[in-house]
Amino acid sequence: MARKILTTIFILALLGIATYYIYDYYEEKQPHDTLTLYGNVDVRQVDLGFRVSGRVNEIYFEEGDLVKPGTLLGVLDKQPYLDQIRQAHANLESIKASLTNADILLKRRHELISDGSVAQEDLDNAQANKFVLEANLASAEANLAIAMTNLEFTEVFAPTKGTILTRIREPGTVVNPGDPIYTLSIVSPVWVRAFVPEIHLGDIYPGMPAEIHTDTPHGPVYTGKVGFISPVAEFTPKTVETTQLRTDLVYRLRIYADNPDEGLRQGMPVTINLKLKR
Repeated sequence: MARKILTTIFILALLGIATYYIYDYYEEKQPHDTLTLYGNVDVRQVDLGFRVSGRVNEIYFEEGDLVKPGTLLGVLDKQPYLDQIRQAHANLESIKASLTNADILLKRRHELISDGSVAQEDLDNAQANKFVLEANLASAEANLAIAMTNLEFTEVFAPTKGTILTRIREPGTVVNPGDPIYTLSIVSPVWVRAFVPEIHLGDIYPGMPAEIHTDTPHGPVYTGKVGFISPVAEFTPKTVETTQLRTDLVYRLRIYADNPDEGLRQGMPVTINLKLKR
């Protein structure tokens, strides 16, 4: 009985060894033409705000809304800037009137200087006064242009197609220039941040085609191309760190998606397959 058990164990051991070597042989013969990497989706985000200060009158969109380029997103109270335009316009008209009078006075001084009715000093003062008013006119025109530009800045528009990620302000809020009212997640470009070990760095090149797979069962396969390849090595980031890779040096890649849609979202883990040309 013991002899039969030993014989059975011996046969099983031989089968195990044979299976290992057969698998190893065919594994070596099998072409390794695909490099699999793991990474996360990156999407550009834009903080949108007004270029002037004021009280927010209207906020038109909610989080998750898709907006097109040029869409009006929010409006400030325009009244203070309309008042500034009227003030600048009135100042401009006043200077124009003074300049017209100064021009008439200068012409009279020129007519009277020949027969000695006025002194040369009076002519010089009239000429200088005209020059000052001409400079004031240019300044007033610039102030009016600034006031009109500030009025335009009371509206904020979507710079590109994207999704409202965060609605930061509400109507009635007083904001300073540059204070964000929305965070916009733009639709394109969308890329994947991945890392390649140094041993495979020579296989990667800009423009290399790639397949991007999400963890969604039966989800779409996205195509893309390798864009940026970092020239500097770094330790494996903690987000993709394993016991084996913990001390390895890797190079950061950026794989741009050719056909992104709402299925690729910020931070989503994905798998990248690169076809190698040995």
